[in-house]
This record gives sequence, C-alpha cells and structure tokens, in this order.
Amino acid sequence: MSESEQTSVTQRLRMLRPDSIRIKILVLAVLATLLPSLTTTWIAYLENKRSLTAKATEELRSVSTQTARELDLWVKERRYDLRVFASSYEVTENVDGMARAGDRAARSGPAYQRVRNYLKSVSERFADYGQLLILDRSGRIVASSGEHPEAVTLPDDWQARFRNEDFVVGMPYWDEANRRPEMLMAVPILGAGDQLIGTVTARINLAVLTETLKRFAPGKTGRVSLLSGGGDLIVSSHEISPDTMTVHYPLETIRAQLAGDGRPVEFTDVTGEPVLGSMRGAPGLDWIVVAAIPSAEVYVELAHVRNVTLLIVAATLILAGALGYGLGLVIVRPLDRLTRAAATVAAGDLDIDITVTNAGEIGYLTEVFNDMVARLRTSRLELERLSVTDPLTGLDNRRRMMEALQNEVLRSRRLKHPFGVLMADVDHFKVFNDAHGHPAGDEVLRNVAAVLRETARDVDLVARYGGEEFFVLMPETSAIGAAEMAERIRQRLAAQPLPGGAVTLSFGVAEFPKHGDNGEALIRVADAALYEAKRTGRDRVAVASTVARAKAARG
Repeated sequence: MSESEQTSVTQRLRMLRPDSIRIKILVLAVLATLLPSLTTTWIAYLENKRSLTAKATEELRSVSTQTARELDLWVKERRYDLRVFASSYEVTENVDGMARAGDRAARSGPAYQRVRNYLKSVSERFADYGQLLILDRSGRIVASSGEHPEAVTLPDDWQARFRNEDFVVGMPYWDEANRRPEMLMAVPILGAGDQLIGTVTARINLAVLTETLKRFAPGKTGRVSLLSGGGDLIVSSHEISPDTMTVHYPLETIRAQLAGDGRPVEFTDVTGEPVLGSMRGAPGLDWIVVAAIPSAEVYVELAHVRNVTLLIVAATLILAGALGYGLGLVIVRPLDRLTRAAATVAAGDLDIDITVTNAGEIGYLTEVFNDMVARLRTSRLELERLSVTDPLTGLDNRRRMMEALQNEVLRSRRLKHPFGVLMADVDHFKVFNDAHGHPAGDEVLRNVAAVLRETARDVDLVARYGGEEFFVLMPETSAIGAAEMAERIRQRLAAQPLPGGAVTLSFGVAEFPKHGDNGEALIRVADAALYEAKRTGRDRVAVASTVARAKAARG
C-alpha cells in the first residue's frame, strides 16, 4: 500500500473515532431527533387511542341503551296484544262455554268454532305471531289458529307466576318448521270473579327483531345481539341459524359487564375476535343486549397513524443522521451561524432566512434549514387557522366567533354603528340523527353551513356555535336587515336538496346596541328569540323584543 493510500485510510479512521466531531454531531443529531420523536409519537398514540375509545364507548352505550328501550317497547306491544286477545268477548265467553269431553274441552261445537275462527283472523292480521293457541288450566291445547297445533310447554311454575305477573315468557328456541327463532308468551284468560280459565299463548317470531338490531348495529362491521339470562345467543343483527343459537357467552363476562352498568370494555367475542363491547339488561325480559365493535375497526385509524408516524420518525432520523454527518466536515464559523439561527427558531422566531454562502454540505444544510423554517411558518399558520375553524363544517368555531364579536362590539361602540347577529338551529336534528344516523346528520350540518356561507356577505362572519346551532355576525346591519338575511337563508335551505328529506332552520335575531350592549348579552337575547321561534312552530325567524335587553342585562 502506498504512503498516500495509508494517509487516506488514516484520515478516514480518525473521522470514525468516537471523539471525532463528525461522530459526536452524528450521535447528537440522532438522539435529538429520536427521543422527542418517540416521546411525541407515544403520547400521540395514547391520546388517539383514548379519543377513539371514547368515541366508540359513547356509540356503544347509546346503541345498547336504545336497543334495550326498543326491545322493551316491542315486548310491551306483544303483551298488550295478547291481553287484548285474552279479554276479547269471543274468547272469554266461548272458552268457558265449550263442550267438555271428560276433564278437557272438546274441539267441536259452535263455541269451539267461534274461538278458532277468532284466532285465525287475529293470526292473519299480526305477522309477529307464528301461531296462537288457547290452553286450559292444565296447559292442554283447547283451540289453535293452525290446522295442526303443535304441543307447547310453558314453564313449570306458569300458574304460580300468573298470580304475581300478567304474562309468562318461555325460553327462546329454534323452530325447524319455519326456520326461525321463536319463543312462547302467554297471558291469562280470566272468567267471572277473575278466575283463571285458561291462557292465550303465542308462538312469537323473533326473526323480526333482526331488522331492528341491524338499525342499531354500531360502526361498519359491529353487531347487536340478544342473549338469554344464561348467556345463550338468541338473535343478532347478523345471520340467524340453529348453529348461532348454540353460541354461549361466558357468564363471568356477562356478570362483569352488568356490574359495570354497561360500560364498554375490551373482551374476546364468542367468535374469538377481540371486540369493544357493552352489555345491558333488557327491561321486562331476562335478556341481555350486547353491542360490540371489532377492536380492529375501532383502532384501524390508530394503526394507520402509528405506521405513518413511525415512517416519518424513521425518515426524520435518517435525514438527521445524514445532516449530522455532513456537519462534521464544515468549519466552526458556518456551524456557529447555523447554531445561532437554530437558537432563534427554538425561541419561537420563525422570521429568519440564512443566505447560502457554501455549495458544499454546509450550503445544503443551510438550504434544508431554511426550508424547515419555511415549513414551520406554514405549519404555524395552518395551526392558527385550524384553532379557529370547525373541522366538520369548515366555518369559524366558537372561539373565533367570540373574538370577532368582541372586536365588532368595540368597533361599533366607537363608531356608534349598529350590527346584527343571527342564532340559527336545525329543527328536529336529534330526530333526524336517530332516523338516518350520525353520518347523515353530519352531511346535513355541512350542507347547512354551505348555504349560510353562500348566502352571507363577504363582510359577515358565519360560525358554528355548537352542535346544530350556527351564528352569523353582520356588521353595519339592523335587526330588520338581519331578519331579511335569515329569511333568505331559510328559503334557500328549503330549496336545497338534502339527504334524508327537507331540513329547516329556526332563527333568532338581535341588534347591537338595541338588544344588548355587549357580546354575551346579544347572544342571550338572540338565543331567547331562537327558542321563541321554535316554540311558535319552528322554520321561522324571530326578532328579539326590546324587553329582551333588560332580561339580558339581568342574565
């Protein structure tokens, strides 16, 4: 090896020594990038997971509660129907008057035929009942709506239970003949002196509950299921079959959920899939409502954010290492210049731009530094914009609205000019959400926001006040002008095709300083006018009265 080659190797080895400036800058750059990035990534991961869990928890609680309420109404309707059937004259008079064959009623004669005809007519009009039967006091079939009545088995203590309750429910079962899940429900037939003379018993079709459960199914692939008190699956928003009714939930999971008052927790579903689920007892029945969303669906966005963040961290780490290695080749003065500039940026001053005086690594680093500062400036401006913007509608948020309102009060007070404000609220929005779902509700809010933005003037401020309420600030405008603006918005919205049908707004109008001499007072007065518009029929504009100013001042 020649002397020049040996010298070159020696210089390279010296640069790789641990105490060399190149290695020190490289290590520093790696550590300075890695530690904050990983810390920030971990915190962001935990916060995103908490946010997604809270969102899914709220949805699951709502689904389980609404399903339990819907099931309770369904049971009450079935019980009411059967009680009406049992108290019908055709039943009470004819069952007691049937001909007897020994100790049981004979299935013949005018009384039997009238009862049977009545059951058939009722069964044809009510699709939820697979078959209606009348049993005597011993539980034997007296009459049926079907041609070939099948034997039914009520709970052993059904007569005793009638003394304390007005109906008896049997265990759900799979009916092979009709290929669907069914259950028995019976109510007493009372004769003279409230004596038990028999029961009206119905084979109730449980498959009709599937469509109800599908309406409440959470998320995209979530499901709602009904369990018996022992944990056996009865029916769910997914496929129904004899095999599904053999599925059994562990009792310890059910007890833990019910003890927690339906608070959603993560557990393994009977299918072996990890889910976030909520269980709640169904009123009126010894049943349990289970609402669950696969954990993979709940945290799919989290996994995407995590992977992208790790890629960004890795890319940033590689870039920092390359820059750190290059910095070891530069002289002290350009390095100091960059150090001072970095300190300026760290102090929060982004109005800096270093002139590139070197075409080598330092020059490249200087360009990267300048680009980074430019991106930080852009990011800061974007963050400032996002901090005052509602993410769903793109309108100004409440924080920006309050700042603009306060500034307009000061300006108008100084110039002695009026200005008007509108409070608008979407009519029956909760009913719309319940009927069409939250995504459709979000689309309605976006459409309403677009109509408000397009109808308002360039000088007006349109903001989302919260939920389904909106706020419009109109400088140099009286209450009359603001009311005319509200009417134009109302008419334009009426002509706007929206998902799920027509949507209307109610408006409250107030004027500064006629109805209030500060922002909070104007909001209270406009809000009171808004509720007056709702109270008088909705889909209208209400202007605050002059009396409202005194009320606002007291408020």
